[in-house]
Amino acid sequence: MTGPTGPSLGDAGPVTVVGGGPAGAMLALYLARQGHDVTVFESRPDLRRVDISAGRSINLALATRGIVCLQQLGLLERVHAITVPMAGRMVHSDGTDGAGVDFQAYSNQPDEVIYSVSRPALNGILLDAAEATGRVTIHFGHRCTAVDLERRVATYRLERGDTVEVAFGTLFGCDGSTSEVRDAVVAAAGGTVIIDPLGHGYKELMLAAGPGGSFRLDPNALHIWPRGEHMLIALPNPDGNFTVTLFLPVEGGPDSFEHLVDEAAVAGFFDRQFPEVVELIPDLVDQFLAHPTGKLATIRSTGWSAGDAAVLVGDAAHAIVPFHGQGMNLAFESCRILDRLLRDQGYAGDLAATFRAFEASRKPNADAIADEALANYVEMRAGVVDPRYLLQRELALELERRHPDRMADRYGMVMFTTMPYAAAKERSERQQEVLDTLTVGISRLDQVDFARAAELVETLGPLPAWE
Repeated sequence: MTGPTGPSLGDAGPVTVVGGGPAGAMLALYLARQGHDVTVFESRPDLRRVDISAGRSINLALATRGIVCLQQLGLLERVHAITVPMAGRMVHSDGTDGAGVDFQAYSNQPDEVIYSVSRPALNGILLDAAEATGRVTIHFGHRCTAVDLERRVATYRLERGDTVEVAFGTLFGCDGSTSEVRDAVVAAAGGTVIIDPLGHGYKELMLAAGPGGSFRLDPNALHIWPRGEHMLIALPNPDGNFTVTLFLPVEGGPDSFEHLVDEAAVAGFFDRQFPEVVELIPDLVDQFLAHPTGKLATIRSTGWSAGDAAVLVGDAAHAIVPFHGQGMNLAFESCRILDRLLRDQGYAGDLAATFRAFEASRKPNADAIADEALANYVEMRAGVVDPRYLLQRELALELERRHPDRMADRYGMVMFTTMPYAAAKERSERQQEVLDTLTVGISRLDQVDFARAAELVETLGPLPAWE
């Protein structure tokens, strides 16, 4: 229905989502819940029927921001059935079997955990739920190759090689970090796209389950083997295996993907850096050489929408590196905020204004978590074994226990609240000043002046509100 200043969603023609990954499927669900008929175009085959090749899908970490969305959509119970809770990091500092292993809890609260979840399994649940609404039609094997915003027509290349043009009224670009929709939207909006490659890539391996599907590592932790400039991580899966991911510089010396190109180099690297893992994965070298090397980059853009014709959502607008486990949670939260804005009567009948408000709301938060994710890579590969980091982390959790309305651990604000990312980042910077002041010249928690700590924490004021 037409509002006071322009068409409402659906008035201009078909509501279309480009991209059927987790963000696209979730957005389609939100739009269907509003009463819209939605058509989704996905470039890949239906992952519920075709096995997607291994090696390019980092296990996802489901945290509070994503959980809130799944609760709204009535899917949390189904998703929980395919997750494994992780209460903290298990840090393997020296690589020897059973020695040099330290568990670092994520939170003071036992119910504050993050959940390891398979991307394909989660995506499948979202696709099933979208189709079950009766309002969402999904076309697989349709890769978007061009978007004509003036004609409101998108071109798709089919699996057999021919192309089709399909009209749309409003197009939601959820087609990921290599988004074709982004090219058209940003150009029309006079925006910018900055792609910042990390210089580090990743390689996935699989650590098989033990007898009877048993876990061969503690399943309730994210395992990290930090090595300064690189690291290995392992996330549990419900069937007893672990997804193992090596993060390594792309080039530069023996400890880089550039150097690890044959059996001898790969075997020597793992024997030297991760001997415990060599024992756990007998076919490690074969897996390494067979699986592709993934690339990592941060993408920041402006100009997320083109009038009322199209808007970017998820990685198409804001791709981040995976080291805070927030890429999916960020995208899901963006879907939730966009859904709320589309329902807001203050924007009724003005899609262009709604989309502009969406970018104004989400871009500062996307930029903030992008920065935090980059910082967390340094923390994971080096900080988790640094004595000063460990002392300040212990102190932060203790101050949170003592002053829960004034102090929240940096990691916890990101993972266990819906506090805006930008507010959490600003607050963590102020809290870091307190931690730095309180830990000058000391090495143990019992040396902290907690009377002084109470005074400093009081100056911070109340914690920012959740969104």
